[in-house]
Amino acid sequence: MLSLLAAAGAATDPIYWANLGLTEGIDLGFFTLRYYSLAYLLGVLFAYWHVTKMIKQPGAPMAQRHVDDLFFYCTLGVILGGRLGYAAFYRPELFTSFNGEGFVSWDLLRLWDGGMSFHGGLLGVMAAMMWVSWRGKLSFLRVTDYVSVGVPMGMLLGRLANFTNGELWGRATDVSWGMIFPGGGDVVRHPSQLYQAGLEGLLLLIVMTLLFWKTGARFRPGLLTGIFVTGISAARFVNEFFREPDEHLADRVVETGLSQGQWLTIPLILLGLIVILSAIRRSPLGSGGSSPAQA
Repeated sequence: MLSLLAAAGAATDPIYWANLGLTEGIDLGFFTLRYYSLAYLLGVLFAYWHVTKMIKQPGAPMAQRHVDDLFFYCTLGVILGGRLGYAAFYRPELFTSFNGEGFVSWDLLRLWDGGMSFHGGLLGVMAAMMWVSWRGKLSFLRVTDYVSVGVPMGMLLGRLANFTNGELWGRATDVSWGMIFPGGGDVVRHPSQLYQAGLEGLLLLIVMTLLFWKTGARFRPGLLTGIFVTGISAARFVNEFFREPDEHLADRVVETGLSQGQWLTIPLILLGLIVILSAIRRSPLGSGGSSPAQA
C-alpha cells in the first residue's frame, strides 16, 4: 500500500500494478494460500468473534450455541450463494459448461478460477440466518442486526484481495492515481477495488460498529439491518460507475446507462429503506426488556 501511495505522488506516469510487487497468495511450498480465500476465512472468523462479544451485552437475541450455528451455515451461504449468484446473474453458461482442466471439469465448481457475486452471497447469508432463526425460534430481524455489523470487514478484506490479485479493475481514467492492470491492456484505469474496499468495507464497518456500541440502535429490531443493506447497496451503486463492467454485460451499460450490478442494487436500496422506516416507527426494546436466549 505504501508503494502505491509513493508511486501515485512521484510522477505523472501511470502506475503499473505489476511493479507493486503483489502476489496472488502466500506460497506454503505444497500449495499457495490465495489471498481471496484468506479474505473469506478472516472475514468469517472476525464476524464470529465480534458477534460472540456482542451477545454478551444486555438484550442479546441469541446464545453462543446459535452463534456457532450461524458461523457454519453463513459460511456455506456466502460460498454457495456467491457462486450460484454469479452464475445466475452474470454467467449462466457455467451451469452447463464442463471445460475445466484437471480433476474438476464442471466450471460451476471451479471457484479458484474466480467469480463470486455480492448479491448471491448476500442472499445465501440471509437464507442461512433464516434457517438458524427458524430452528432456534429466534427473532430473524434481531439476528440479522447482530450479524450485519461485522459483514463489512469481509467486504474490506475481499476487495483488498481483488486488488492484490490484479482483478476486477476499473474503467479508463486520467486521474493521477490511475493504474495499468494485467489483462486490462495499456489503458490507465481506476483502482476501483480500493474504492470498494473503502466504501463497502471500511466506512460501513466504522458506521455499523459505532451504531451498535455507541447508540441504542440494536434495541430497534431491523434498524441495523436496514442501514447495512441500504449502505452497502448504495456504496456498490456508486462504485459501479468506476468499475469496468463484465465484458459479456457491457451492452447492458450502453443500452440502459447502468450496469447489471447497479440494476441489482436498486431493489436492495429500496428494501433497506423500508426496513429502516419500519424499525424507526416501532417502539424500541427496553435495554433489559429482551433477555439473552438461553444456551
